Amino acid sequence: MAERGVVDEPSEDIVANARAERAARKGFFARIALFLRQVVAELKKVTTPTRKELFRFTAIVLVFVVIMMALVTGLDFGFGWLVAFVFGDVALFQF
Repeated sequence: MAERGVVDEPSEDIVANARAERAARKGFFARIALFLRQVVAELKKVTTPTRKELFRFTAIVLVFVVIMMALVTGLDFGFGWLVAFVFGDVALFQF
């Protein structure tokens, strides 16, 4: 994770290389090579989360998914009951 107050900006050498490449109007493969160099440069900036952060983020995602599943299930049963009520279906939940 990035430190607070640190702005994630592309390094000057990457920007300079990109401008030089763009000015020269390189061919297809040169543009692919430039793209791959930029991808590698950005991947070097990535920090892996600590074990504690990983478990915390995983727990947050799982709790969010369970809440969303409960919300969608409740809406599904509610709308199902509403449709059954409007159209007069006596057997609401037939499996």
